[in-house]
Amino acid sequence: MINYDLTKIRGLVFDVDGVLSDNTIPMDGEGQPLRTLNVKDGYAIQLAVKMGLVVGIISGGKSDIVQKRFEYLGVKHIYLGSHTKTVDLADLMQKTGLTRDEILYMGDDIPDYEVMQMVGLPCCPSDACPEIRAISCYVSSCPGGRGAGRDVIEQVLKAHGKWMSDKTAFGW
Repeated sequence: MINYDLTKIRGLVFDVDGVLSDNTIPMDGEGQPLRTLNVKDGYAIQLAVKMGLVVGIISGGKSDIVQKRFEYLGVKHIYLGSHTKTVDLADLMQKTGLTRDEILYMGDDIPDYEVMQMVGLPCCPSDACPEIRAISCYVSSCPGGRGAGRDVIEQVLKAHGKWMSDKTAFGW
């Protein structure tokens, strides 16, 4: 259980590789990474969007397929090929009016370190690197790509009384 006033959370921001996808990325014949994304994470993301939360993606990876997947789920704030995640989070905050205390960020590795220190609720999957685990207020029991995103989204939506609260929850 997350030890934070989750009713404050209005924004959910996620890294992709190692958080919404697992730590193993197969490559295609041209050397392009192929990612698998957890369906339950996807369900929770689209529900969070429908329930009025701001959802953002900030990833160093760049893929048209990843872009399309998150657009399909309703995510409006997608930063792929991010070289400086702190700059992209600041842009998201400026565009949405979110404050640090209203944001949950889930990351798993060193590129997430600084951006996680900019938010009120830094979280990570169970298989995050030790440095990220050390600064996380919550470590999911799920590894990256295996429901860690769903874990935190479900807890936030339950705190807001929006988990299975109406017929919106029962469809895509």
